[in-house]
Amino acid sequence: QVQLVESGGGLVQPGGSLRLSCAASGKFFSINAMGWYRQAPGKQREFVAAITSGGTTNYTDSVKGRFTISRDNAKNTVYLQMNALKPEDTAVYFCNADMTLAGIRYYREDYWGQGTQVTVSS
Repeated sequence: QVQLVESGGGLVQPGGSLRLSCAASGKFFSINAMGWYRQAPGKQREFVAAITSGGTTNYTDSVKGRFTISRDNAKNTVYLQMNALKPEDTAVYFCNADMTLAGIRYYREDYWGQGTQVTVSS
């Protein structure tokens, strides 16, 4: 069974920084893209950033220049460094991983973490 476990959320003042981590564990053949999404109260979940297994990154416009996504393939972990945080970044942040699993044949499956709360407030 595959698990994604996030950590690093919390309360921070505007302009501050946080680093989120998401570690994948369980039985899988490989991890393809990994990413972060967020959901603010009363809003739909939205894409924040993603990184491929080769290191290609993609960001939503509102976080470009402030957030950096990275991954450690040896540790099956993805990170989100968040700088210059704004109150509008307040949300529950979810980790996502596109994985290849091996059964009778190889197949791909999408997994989500449980979410970690990020609150930006003075």
